[in-house]
Amino acid sequence: MRAQSSATAPITIAVTASGVGPSPSAPAGRGTLLALLGVVTFSLTFPSTAWGLESFGPWSLVALRGLLAAALAGGFLLAGRVRTPAREHWAGLAVVAGGVVVGFPLLTTLALRTSTTSHAAVVVGLLPLTTAVLSSLRTGTRPPRAFWAAAVAGAAVVIVFTVAQSGGALSAGDLYLFGALLVCAAGYTEGGRLAKAMPGWQVTGWALILTLPLSLAGAAVALAYEPVHPNAHGVVGLVWVSAVSTFLGLYVWYRGMAEIGVARASQLQLAQPLLTLFWSFFLLDEEVSAAAPVAAVAVLVCIALTQRAARTRS
Repeated sequence: MRAQSSATAPITIAVTASGVGPSPSAPAGRGTLLALLGVVTFSLTFPSTAWGLESFGPWSLVALRGLLAAALAGGFLLAGRVRTPAREHWAGLAVVAGGVVVGFPLLTTLALRTSTTSHAAVVVGLLPLTTAVLSSLRTGTRPPRAFWAAAVAGAAVVIVFTVAQSGGALSAGDLYLFGALLVCAAGYTEGGRLAKAMPGWQVTGWALILTLPLSLAGAAVALAYEPVHPNAHGVVGLVWVSAVSTFLGLYVWYRGMAEIGVARASQLQLAQPLLTLFWSFFLLDEEVSAAAPVAAVAVLVCIALTQRAARTRS
């Protein structure tokens, strides 16, 4: 395989106060739009998973999700004649694979057997803050106090809203959700760091290839023990979480993080739980309280403050 062309060349990045961030010439507006597009695709993951569970068992759905996404990624890597990553990058890719490709999908799918998608959104409400903390520890950088204040405020708004939405009770799947939170934040942090060395789609692609043997074995075993009841919802849900949530969405997400920084991009995910509630209402007929618009405005204010604080410090 030969080196990638200039069209897929790695983005030039520097380390800024907000984590792994862009060089002074990086187009921050484009990076923000790419990260926001990733957030929109991720917001449909929980509803799509709920649809997928109509046709597949939890273990089958996760295995098939990884298998189909790996096939798609492998096709892109072969078509682009992309070189295999350097030896020093494989440990980071293993973290991305374990956290984003395997850990988060498996734990959230298991949680959604007993939790509604609106309740599961609480894990996403904590994800931006957790990612920012891990990014700061991993890179040794320190975002300004204003950034942390806005990030904590945004997380608090989302947590209070989503817990109130679920009636204040914790479901049996909460341990799965909190585990998913930690492994996904680690995967995002490491993926954002690796995006300095290779394009975001290659970070996602090689992480998927790394898990391909596990996905193949998992699919073979799970499909033998879990009955399949195919319907339109199930097929659409599987295709979305495989092609979009696990590959295309992660591509634009890592590309956006590479351009505006891990910590700054992570705070855009404060909008994700509210988007998930929106999709849950329209696609799954779940009830959403009238407080949603108020929470949405509060979250958008917090996002604007984190972005302004990161830009000012940079």
